Amino acid sequence: MFTFPILGVRKVIERGIADAAANGGFRNPYYGTKPGKDEKPGLWLVGDQGVYLLSNGKLAEGERPLVVYSDECHPVGNPDWWHYKRRHFGGDDGIEFLAAETLIPLFDRNTRCTHLRVQLTETDVSLSLIAR
Repeated sequence: MFTFPILGVRKVIERGIADAAANGGFRNPYYGTKPGKDEKPGLWLVGDQGVYLLSNGKLAEGERPLVVYSDECHPVGNPDWWHYKRRHFGGDDGIEFLAAETLIPLFDRNTRCTHLRVQLTETDVSLSLIAR
């Protein structure tokens, strides 16, 4: 299970939308193997050096996407991040797309919540909100 501050998640989505508007759309998380799929506002849940959410708007040359790390799996400040990532995300790198059209209404309906919790199984991605 991975926890992200909702304010940070909103900023990642907003940045992706701004990058897409300025640079011609949204990036394809499937390296072009599934053209048109998930090329819409949202973000990517990425597992590699830690687990983080990444903006998905196309970027200008030399630009970097906005990233927010999970509270449990940040490689700076959490010496156990690698073991946690391996246990809850798996040993391999990976990407899951999370649509803004799912996340934003969820956040807007639950204004007292402060964090998004993402739980992965072999077949599912579950989202829930919590207050801290």
